Amino acid sequence: MSVIQVKGNVTYPITIDPSVWIFDDRKFSLDRKGEGQDTHFQSAGDESDLDPERVIREGRITPPTLKTEKQYEKQKLMNGSFAMKLGMVLKNAEPLSSATQCVFVTSSGKAAVPLEAALNSIVHFSEAGKPIQEGGPVHIYFEDPVNHEQPITDIKEIEIM
Repeated sequence: MSVIQVKGNVTYPITIDPSVWIFDDRKFSLDRKGEGQDTHFQSAGDESDLDPERVIREGRITPPTLKTEKQYEKQKLMNGSFAMKLGMVLKNAEPLSSATQCVFVTSSGKAAVPLEAALNSIVHFSEAGKPIQEGGPVHIYFEDPVNHEQPITDIKEIEIM
């Protein structure tokens, strides 16, 4: 269990535990493979252009039930990769109005970014349904696509300055 301290120029220093974010409704699925190159090929038997009610009524597929929807959600949690906006978490610490920078303290040094960039960054916390172990507990990605190849990893604490 790895926790990250958020401290510095904040109203409330907090400790965050990324392993519990899997239950957070603010998370979203993160698929880093093929971004921007996603192509959908429609097969000959694809019925997506038909009325869904008609497809169910004619018996081509079985209607979804509460049980199958729960199984699908469980399967998604067990195999999915998830992320969250860092700003949603940092806002709980309430950075002071004088705060301008965010310093990520890692095992190999420090990485300083403007606070606005940190608030808009993405925190990747789950890969293939499991917490990130290698370089974890989280990986930080910024809006700049250059950062997607080299995220900030091995974060021990976050200091707001």
